[in-house]
Amino acid sequence: MEKENHSMVSEFILLGLTESHELQVFFYLFFSTIYVSIVLGNLIVIFVVKLDPQLHSPMYFLLANLSFIDMSLASFATPKMIYNLNSGYNTISYEGCMTQMFFLHLLGGSEMMVLVAMAIDRYIAICKPLHYKTIMSNRVCIGLILLSWTTGFVHTMSQMFFTITLPFCGPNVVDSFFCDLPRVIKLACTDTYILELLVIADSGLLSLFCFIVLFISYSIILIIVQHRSSRGSSKALSTLSAHITVVVLFFGPCIFIYVWPFNSVSIDKILSVFYTIFTPLLNPVIYTFRNKDMRNTAMRKLWRGFVHSKEDT
Repeated sequence: MEKENHSMVSEFILLGLTESHELQVFFYLFFSTIYVSIVLGNLIVIFVVKLDPQLHSPMYFLLANLSFIDMSLASFATPKMIYNLNSGYNTISYEGCMTQMFFLHLLGGSEMMVLVAMAIDRYIAICKPLHYKTIMSNRVCIGLILLSWTTGFVHTMSQMFFTITLPFCGPNVVDSFFCDLPRVIKLACTDTYILELLVIADSGLLSLFCFIVLFISYSIILIIVQHRSSRGSSKALSTLSAHITVVVLFFGPCIFIYVWPFNSVSIDKILSVFYTIFTPLLNPVIYTFRNKDMRNTAMRKLWRGFVHSKEDT
């Protein structure tokens, strides 16, 4: 019987960002440029960290993983949105919709934990510098990344396990540019009150809890940094400001969407665009321009290597 209910809705209609043809053309060109910039920017960070021996440290290892997640987070729905804006074909299959929600929460949960891992790394580097290399070993770094992906997987499966069993037999219009879990489950032909509470408890409280932990951690670090020498503290503050900016940009929209009790479709769309598209775009820019090692050393080496390769050809 479940299979029959599921087969009654074989696809969903995504209303997208706007119905205006002129705005659709503008958004197509705009987001196409943004998406290419996201992929190139995050790939540059990954390759710079991989190729420059001076950046073979736990902080940059975690940063490279964050860039990979950001690039993936921007790719789970943005290419489909760009295609829909160009073709006017706004439908997505049932399987495609479930896949989008799976990867959104997998990548979102993983990114939250990577940001927590980066906060732990900065705390140890600043508060226990003599033991930094011992504590933040390669084994520990790999363990933190595996823990991040495991958390993301458990986070998404705890919601998708119930979502894929829902019967969708009637309305199939999603007022967003991707399949957003809170909006999709409301289309089910059954009472979803308990599941909606689960989504709020799972996504909302996870976002809020991680944000509070990060806020407290960085507050403690900033207090400690203020008692250090001016030269050391300025470098630490430059690095910390980049981390804190990224945390606010990512968690702000997530907390508002999943915790704020008053829903507004237009505001939710703006915030969804922000944390799925603009945050992955801004992260490599923030870390590149706020981090002296990335800006002054690694990026210059990459540019010189590119120039020399052009001259050789």
